[in-house]
Amino acid sequence: MKGTSTVRVDAGIFGVKTIEKGSPVSDALPRSVEGRPVLAAILNNMAVPLETPVICDASAEPLTIVSERGAAAYRDSICFLAAKAATTLFPERKFRVHSALGSALWCTLDPVSENPGGDAAALEKEVKSCISRKATIRTFAKSYAEAVDIFRRGNRTDELNLLSHRNPPVVFLSECEEFYALNQTPLVSDTGCLGKFAISAYHDGFVLRVPDSSSPDGLSPLPESGNPVPIYESSAKKASLMDVETIGDLNRVIIENRFPEYVRTVEAFQTKNLSRIADAAAARSPRVRLVLLAGPSSSGKTTTAHRLCTQLRVNGLRPMILSTDDYFVGDARNPRDENGNLDYETVEAVDRDRLAADLNALFAGKSVRLRKFDFNEHDGFDDSRETVLPPEGVVVLEGIHALNPVLTAGIDDSVKFGIYVNAFTQLAVDSCNRISARDARLLRRMVRDAKYRGMPALETLAMWPSVYRGEKKWIYPFGSRADAVFDSGLDYELAVLKTFAVPLLDQVKPWHREFVTARKLSGLLHNVVAAPADAVPGDSILRESIGGSQLSY
Repeated sequence: MKGTSTVRVDAGIFGVKTIEKGSPVSDALPRSVEGRPVLAAILNNMAVPLETPVICDASAEPLTIVSERGAAAYRDSICFLAAKAATTLFPERKFRVHSALGSALWCTLDPVSENPGGDAAALEKEVKSCISRKATIRTFAKSYAEAVDIFRRGNRTDELNLLSHRNPPVVFLSECEEFYALNQTPLVSDTGCLGKFAISAYHDGFVLRVPDSSSPDGLSPLPESGNPVPIYESSAKKASLMDVETIGDLNRVIIENRFPEYVRTVEAFQTKNLSRIADAAAARSPRVRLVLLAGPSSSGKTTTAHRLCTQLRVNGLRPMILSTDDYFVGDARNPRDENGNLDYETVEAVDRDRLAADLNALFAGKSVRLRKFDFNEHDGFDDSRETVLPPEGVVVLEGIHALNPVLTAGIDDSVKFGIYVNAFTQLAVDSCNRISARDARLLRRMVRDAKYRGMPALETLAMWPSVYRGEKKWIYPFGSRADAVFDSGLDYELAVLKTFAVPLLDQVKPWHREFVTARKLSGLLHNVVAAPADAVPGDSILRESIGGSQLSY
């Protein structure tokens, strides 16, 4: 390939480089930035490995551990090496990267051995050995037939399952010392830059800790706000029992026309778990008067609240729902962030005094005109109807701040029951690539925003980092206050969301800064066979996003 390409590096901060056309993007980038090695790159708004060839004029940005995407390349590379180590050491056992524990990851080796500590130590030693050799991770293209042959010879069933439902003429692979995987995310080229990590036994698996962008010089600690691993274990066991642990398994269910039955089973598991939570709340003494239901954006809080009320009625209670959103103070009084923008994520955006007054009046048996909020006018108003809580009544208060103690500080803790809701999907892409719960929620949010708020995907993607910062500050720290945790993830949902999400993502163009996220989500959905929405029950959490709910919100 003759000629040259002009590369503007990081908006001109590192200057303009002219390199031979077809040269790797690393030729245009510094090897390190502020003493930290460059791990991957953003090339024309796509996250790519450093060996990616530049075939046209381009803009490029070096990624180090201090950036979120650089930290992701570091973490995903360690996961790749851990899968490689597990294949070498335990070829008869199934390695799986599951869910996040803060910035760490919970992983398993099945079947579980009698010496999980020894397994973890052996894995850590093997990964360290690979890093000490400065082994190279290559990303390259193979024909479809060649890729299938490689994975057949390596008995890589996850990759074969994915390829059995795809037919690209060219397949991109990642390889290190003859260990192969489908390339799903950018990985580092030189493993020598992956010096910091730890693997230790944890529950029936182990935890893999790596640095992240907020603590680049040390290993990220495990979160102090509760331990979701029992939920992960339950979800993983459910996936194993149903023989649907990866996207390839889900695709097989769809192709074999077993999708409606699978959806019913997944929904039944969720209903059963919610029933157990309602039983626990109803059995409490003294009697629960206030159920606090909190979770991050698009975790399904509203539908969960309605379905919980059904289960509470079965237990002889008479529930009513209040939303903290109805108690927003409105734009005129709403606090602003450090950039002067209205901050809707802060607890100060809620009229706590009015909420406390209404709750106390209800518990005292008084009639109340509850607060409502007009999201078009961005202002609140009093309901024209008067509401009275009956003697057997219980208030279900749902919202992102519901578990924050300052919101209900004037109410005795003994009559409260807290529930933390989040989508803890255990479906994986393959052995070393998990599906981020955060990405799954973003897809839900994007589809919902487009359908109900007329908001293009570009706007949802642009505001998502701010939403996530708010969640880390205002939601996750209070998860440990919950009496129960509800998993709102649905392992089938990507197949349904794909039909809605792909056209929205296609509207985000390469010149948009948000294209890098859109491209990542499109790549994830590319693995998935689309399934019809008519299999989704009318009371499903997914109906909050795709529409057609039989519940009244």
